[in-house]
Amino acid sequence: MTLFRSLHSRLLLCAAGLGLALCAHAAPAAKVAATPPMGWNSWNHFAEKIDDATVRAQADAMVASGMRDAGYTYINIDDTWEGERDAKGEIHPNAKFPDMKALADYVHAKGLKLGIYSSPGPKTCAGFEGSYGHEEQDARTYAAWGIDYLKYDLCSLGEQLDRSSPLQARQIMRDAYVKMHKALLATGRPIVFSLCQYGYDSVWHWGASVGGNAWRTTGDITDTYDRMAEIGFGQAGLSKYAGPGHWNDPDMLEVGNGGMKPEEYRTHMALWALLSAPLLAGNDLRQMSPETVALLTNRDLIAIDQDPAGHQGDRVAAEGTLEVWAKDMADGSKIVALFNRSDIYNEIGVDFRKLGYAKPVKAIDVWSHKDLGRLPLDTRMLIQGHDVILLRVKP
Repeated sequence: MTLFRSLHSRLLLCAAGLGLALCAHAAPAAKVAATPPMGWNSWNHFAEKIDDATVRAQADAMVASGMRDAGYTYINIDDTWEGERDAKGEIHPNAKFPDMKALADYVHAKGLKLGIYSSPGPKTCAGFEGSYGHEEQDARTYAAWGIDYLKYDLCSLGEQLDRSSPLQARQIMRDAYVKMHKALLATGRPIVFSLCQYGYDSVWHWGASVGGNAWRTTGDITDTYDRMAEIGFGQAGLSKYAGPGHWNDPDMLEVGNGGMKPEEYRTHMALWALLSAPLLAGNDLRQMSPETVALLTNRDLIAIDQDPAGHQGDRVAAEGTLEVWAKDMADGSKIVALFNRSDIYNEIGVDFRKLGYAKPVKAIDVWSHKDLGRLPLDTRMLIQGHDVILLRVKP
């Protein structure tokens, strides 16, 4: 799908004809996903090999590992759960998921929430039944099952968009997301609505106006440093579009899947926390090293992502492969991250005067939790390749 690349960068939906009803619905969105959603998603590790037993095991592991107590809430089933529709058009899960309501009850009993996946098109990305023409039915079914999160993936609707003019495609896509948003609202059940259409047509401009609590800003992530870095550092400049109830989503976490080095996974987690991104683990929670558990449950790191002010961090300086990012926190402190994107050791500097400080700052190392004392206004540090120094600073 290529048509979106030529579309305009901004559309003021509420002022441009989607109606006052939709605009009135935008405010309650902040009550759902007031901070970025945290949890787990099945796709990155299990893909189509997901079933009821595996989901239950992941819920058990989320509790046993301490992830639930650290703030992870959602257990999200991605594609391939779908079965056939009956004569009345009602969707049923396939044989891998014999009783979705019972599964939701099991997950809820663990103090967790259950998420599910569908598409505004006739088919999902894996070729299963989508929600096209059955939006209200599916929303009611999800609510009856006890679903708490919906990932809504563009998939086969894109084929219709490619056959349309750019302006028609833009409206078809928005209308599809609005229709499911209204259907979810009509159920009366709080359900996180996560748009997945890969950032086409600058979705950050309009995602909140169609009811999105989060929207994918990129294509799919993979468990490699290069792809993770391309996605994460590519979020620069999008900070003004995120806030309580509506978040930029650079895709799910790969931490623990084995394709990156420890320092690269640190960079992954640091970036996603700075970006106020949804933290959706994508590994097998039953088979985590102590290092993976420690990274995923680092309370100081999670506090950066979950800060109630909801500010998304952004790049403030760059010099070759060295970058400085910062994020304002609710308590008046700043998170300052020094990234080395090269694969060799480098000295990296930060000028705190450019971050608004007139005197030396007090700093805490987020990784070690160590108080670093006072740092001079012009601070320089040595950092290994593909790693990040993460500081919480105050005047």
